[in-house]
Amino acid sequence: MPAVVVIGGQWGDEGKGRVVDFHSQYCSVIARYSAGNNAGHTIINEKGKFALHLVPAGIFRQDKACVIGNGVVIDPAKLLEEIAMLSDRGVSVAGLMISQLAHVIMPWHLAIDKADEALRGELAIGTTGTGTGPAFHDKVGRSGIRVADLLDRQHFAWKLRTVLEYKNRILTQLYGLPPLDFDQIFETYTEHGERMRPYVADTIAYVQEAHARGEMILLEGAQGSLLDLDTGTYPYVTSSVPASVAAGGAIGIGLGPTAIQRVVGVYKSYQTRVGYGPMATEILEGGDMEMLREGIGGVAGTAEYGTTTGRARRVGWFDGVLARYTARLNGVTSVALTRLDSLSAFERLKICVAYEVDGERVTTLPATLAGASKATPVYEEMPGWQQDVTDVRHLGDLPTEARNYVRRIEQLLEARVDMISVGPERSQAIVTRDVFGAALQ
Repeated sequence: MPAVVVIGGQWGDEGKGRVVDFHSQYCSVIARYSAGNNAGHTIINEKGKFALHLVPAGIFRQDKACVIGNGVVIDPAKLLEEIAMLSDRGVSVAGLMISQLAHVIMPWHLAIDKADEALRGELAIGTTGTGTGPAFHDKVGRSGIRVADLLDRQHFAWKLRTVLEYKNRILTQLYGLPPLDFDQIFETYTEHGERMRPYVADTIAYVQEAHARGEMILLEGAQGSLLDLDTGTYPYVTSSVPASVAAGGAIGIGLGPTAIQRVVGVYKSYQTRVGYGPMATEILEGGDMEMLREGIGGVAGTAEYGTTTGRARRVGWFDGVLARYTARLNGVTSVALTRLDSLSAFERLKICVAYEVDGERVTTLPATLAGASKATPVYEEMPGWQQDVTDVRHLGDLPTEARNYVRRIEQLLEARVDMISVGPERSQAIVTRDVFGAALQ
């Protein structure tokens, strides 16, 4: 059976968690393949509301294997807290597996992340401060510490001593920070390793064998494609390696590229962004901004604030230029459109269909930061529906204006919208076709 990848088509926060939660019912293995606890997924089900940062969103399906892959960087303390939270709230974590090859976020990563942002000044990226970027830097720089290292006390002591000597020079001489203590880190992270040991496995072999048996595998992306290091809105991107696009799914979990045959692109029905960088369709002030940010017209409690940071998200109209770019970049075969209910209060809606840059109309992503900063959106206006859609479960029951809005997005993405979210609950979705091709409506 082919593997399916769920990716975010914007700057993250598209609602990937609830899409993974839904489609995981059809799969045997749900695997997270990239990023770290700098990304977050919010899930609402019969057990309540959950904010997940490392554990795959399929954990609520008790008969599934949930894999944290080799492409993820792990803060052990945060992961153990998440495991404890789930257990305390009655969610079994018996199916959780952690790759022995996943890299570990160490104390110097957290210190460098915050200090480096301060040192950048006006060039600050707006990171989450979780140490994720510096951990990926060390992974690429071949000085990272992996989960398997924590499980071998003698080997870990040697590796930690070698790396820490180098990192302390950076902390003290570049950033003017105090050095970190070897003994404290060694004992703390050795304990973390022992607590994680029951979950640590050769996940590459496990996933490959599951694929060989014909089991369906769902690969859960983190963040959004526009934050991809190679193809995103550089330099305001993530440091995650493998990529934040569908092509990185195979690398981050240990499958061959031919295993991935279907890609679900998750797009919010408008645009949001956390952090710095150009955003052509951003609404900077006024009633439209407040309505989008606070979720007026949709479900109470679904305001636009970051799952990981709590920061208010920047909001704007749907950007069809960026959406088409990421749909093609990922080879999207199915679209999940989220937060349609949040647009219900608007009398008029806008969709960006092109940019004007230096007087020229373009329909592609500007390559430079200067070009992106000068891009002025070209909008199409559409009538709103001004009706509550949170109880709608069939496409034909949506107001005509809402269906037209969805169709226009399909045209821009050149891909079919098969799932429409009209609220945060599991049941608040219109699903016309599952990702395996079966027509439902």
